[in-house]
Amino acid sequence: MIKVSIIEDHNDFRQGLAYLIRASEGFECLDTFASAEEGIEGLSGREDVLLLDINLPNLSGIEAIPLIRERFPDIKIIMLTVFDDDDNIMNAILAGADGYLLKKTAPPQILSSLKTCIAGGSPMTPGVAKKVLTLFKKHIPVKNDDFSLTQRETEILNLLVDGLENQAIADKLFISVQTVRNHIRHIYDKLQVHSKSQAVVKAIREGLV
Repeated sequence: MIKVSIIEDHNDFRQGLAYLIRASEGFECLDTFASAEEGIEGLSGREDVLLLDINLPNLSGIEAIPLIRERFPDIKIIMLTVFDDDDNIMNAILAGADGYLLKKTAPPQILSSLKTCIAGGSPMTPGVAKKVLTLFKKHIPVKNDDFSLTQRETEILNLLVDGLENQAIADKLFISVQTVRNHIRHIYDKLQVHSKSQAVVKAIREGLV
């Protein structure tokens, strides 16, 4: 059962999203909040995934990410927003978002994205992922710092940048999914990140791929 909470200030959209999750097998909507402040105080920590809007009253969704991470480091955060501009995408990923979906995303795709996120992926609306790679390659200077990645870790990091999920990486390298997860965990530790999206961004920013 995937446990989800929602932070969204638009009442109709929030209620519709909650209904979609509650009516879908394998999902549970724990709670909904109309502002980031309410969410930060009201999240239980039992959530697997948080769906988070950007344009919220007072504290924005992007500003809320580090505050949520501080209290609940294990919750996956997917931005669900109308904004597809470079600044919001970049700032959300750098702040630590695990995924980035647009509100026009079809309901089945939202549910699929929740599963992808739990499986270790970084779900993004088609077009956003490509924009992320283009954006960071274009605007962020290459540093080539040494993070002491092994050859295998570098290989897996390259595949993450290419958008492959854990199972696809395992199949390509002829290793188990658990081995892939272990390598990814070591990559996170060395890069000092906590999500695939952040690992991809840092890999591009630091010239590791």
